[in-house]
Amino acid sequence: MVNCRRCSRLVEYREEVARKKRKEFVDWEYWGRPVPGFGDPNASLLIVGLAPAAHGGNRTGRVFTGDRSGDFLYKALYKMGLANQPTSQNLEDGLELKGAYVTAAVKCAPPDNKPSTEETTNCSAYLASEIDSLRDLKTILCLGQFAFNAVIRTIQNKYNLPRLSAKFGHGRVLRLGEGIPLIICSYHPSPRNTQTGKLTEKMFLSVLRKTLRDPKIARNKPRLAVRKRVSYHAQFTLP
Repeated sequence: MVNCRRCSRLVEYREEVARKKRKEFVDWEYWGRPVPGFGDPNASLLIVGLAPAAHGGNRTGRVFTGDRSGDFLYKALYKMGLANQPTSQNLEDGLELKGAYVTAAVKCAPPDNKPSTEETTNCSAYLASEIDSLRDLKTILCLGQFAFNAVIRTIQNKYNLPRLSAKFGHGRVLRLGEGIPLIICSYHPSPRNTQTGKLTEKMFLSVLRKTLRDPKIARNKPRLAVRKRVSYHAQFTLP
């Protein structure tokens, strides 16, 4: 997946950003490629965002890493016992997730954070592969309307469901049938939402607690000694 070049606009943009670095990151070697998902391969909880940030995941190579949205997300995961540390800075920082896996609906940083319909469709097979790879998956947390729409389309196709009229709403829980992952919605932890109070830490932790109601999702405390588990970047190849 990290070698994908299907979307010419996204390829051009992600590589241009990697060449014309932001001043404060001039010493970084930008990732500049599709950003794979990250987390526990035995996760029961899948968290889906929109796309990597141009100077976040596109720089660091890890989803939700190196930007303020990621700072908010991983701090909350740590507080809920789903991460071994509250920060995510780079691929070598020692972060591990337990019971959770984080990804994005679109794998490349898009201009203005707005992927096209065609680009989203091109990436849909990667999201479907990630869902298929998580054998213990019970719950999908959608961060924002875009991620919600992408997840709903993927679930419809995977389970041959009729067209769904479900609507996004913060805190909404969708139960689509036996054997289908529970879908839970949250506003995206973007600075636009967190700095205006549309999404507070209290609100987001409340949504995360809904995911923890499933007994198969990790409830470990951050500072308890647990058996070491390796988080990984998934690599998927389209047929």
